[in-house]
Amino acid sequence: MNPRISMITLGVRDLSEAIEFYEQGLGFPRMESPTEVAFFTLNGTWLGLYGYDALAEDAGVPADGDGFRGFTLAHNVASEAEVDKAMALAVNADARLVKSPQKVFWGGYSGYFRDPDDYLWEVAHNPLFWVGPRDAPE
Repeated sequence: MNPRISMITLGVRDLSEAIEFYEQGLGFPRMESPTEVAFFTLNGTWLGLYGYDALAEDAGVPADGDGFRGFTLAHNVASEAEVDKAMALAVNADARLVKSPQKVFWGGYSGYFRDPDDYLWEVAHNPLFWVGPRDAPE
């Protein structure tokens, strides 16, 4: 698997609301795309938004799942101040704060929020190594 062509696709309940959250609230750069899907460019990957029921149907699984989904999405930034800023942007865009940013056991600084579709996002600064593209400044 080539990680340079990976894409994360989230099934969302209200596509317009999700687009507004990611584009206006978090400032993710949106790509031109068909009306039934939205794509955002990220460092090293893309984020896709697709109707929740439609994505479940496409995957051939029931759409009635709830609770912890067994994974989190992470947004890594270059400093603790950037963690605080990103968390504030998310909360101002109607994300629900789950865990305020704080120093964590592994030596970094992170917090968690839930987006409008209850996806759990971590915003983190890892001072031990840079997780972004190799050519990006640390």
